[in-house]
Amino acid sequence: MTAVTARAPAKINVHLAVGPLRADGFHELRTVYLAVSLFDTVTARPGDGLALTVTGEGTGAAEGADAVPTDRRNLVWRAAELLAEHAGVPADAQLEVAKSIPAAAGLAGGSADAAAALVALDALWGTRADRADLLALAARLGSDVPFSLLGGVALGTGRGEQLTPVLARRSWHWVLGIAGEGLSTPSVYAELDRLRDDGRVPDGADLLPAEPVMAALRSGPAIALAAALANDLQPAAVGLRPALRRALRVATDAGALGALVSGSGPTVAALAEDEQAAVGLAAAMAGEGVFRTVRAVAGPVPGARLVS
Repeated sequence: MTAVTARAPAKINVHLAVGPLRADGFHELRTVYLAVSLFDTVTARPGDGLALTVTGEGTGAAEGADAVPTDRRNLVWRAAELLAEHAGVPADAQLEVAKSIPAAAGLAGGSADAAAALVALDALWGTRADRADLLALAARLGSDVPFSLLGGVALGTGRGEQLTPVLARRSWHWVLGIAGEGLSTPSVYAELDRLRDDGRVPDGADLLPAEPVMAALRSGPAIALAAALANDLQPAAVGLRPALRRALRVATDAGALGALVSGSGPTVAALAEDEQAAVGLAAAMAGEGVFRTVRAVAGPVPGARLVS
């Protein structure tokens, strides 16, 4: 086998309830993930030791310190080491990541890369890991990596890694607008903790229930899903990036049924009625000059899969 390519999707959190900081340094989460049609790909080839290259979104000298790393700081590298250790094989591979998911955008691009790497390397090395094995390894890599493997729609609990599939009877159309440079997820959580300590937002002791958004995903209509969207991290993301307030307003003024910050931001996920409405919404949002990247996407889509 000379090369194996796998791809994995971006995610948006249509519901994200964040509990208080736990003793282990994580927050208890109740989140509903939705995988959407924006993909990163990972190609794995035989090699001597590990080597990693990254192209596409979030790469290049212009990104400076925010550039996607190509060493052990990258989840793809760590995924390769973890799978090799689990399978008892040498960690030998040349890995190429082609990014379409912007980095540090609240879309789980790094997690998607790790999930795709696990799938590609499992095939390249012939480890024959089953899906349960891969999900367990994914959970060790990061909270969002298991969902990047699973895809579709799922309820995430714990720190987000404990997944229960959720039924969605239709495809949902979104416009993703990335407002400015990336936001650090730990910084956004720290800002949420600060806002809670100051009494400026609820303390999170009672997690917001996910049933309304799951009911809307099962039966629609789109306006019901729009009304159920929720993200406890949004005030913190807006506090760190005040331009997000205008970005959210631009999305709704342009015709979005509802809009929220995806995860830790700075992506605004704007819900459209259907594909045609999403195309028009994307054009209107792009024309405002607020977003550096605007993409029309749909979901749910499957998680990490081989493509060649």
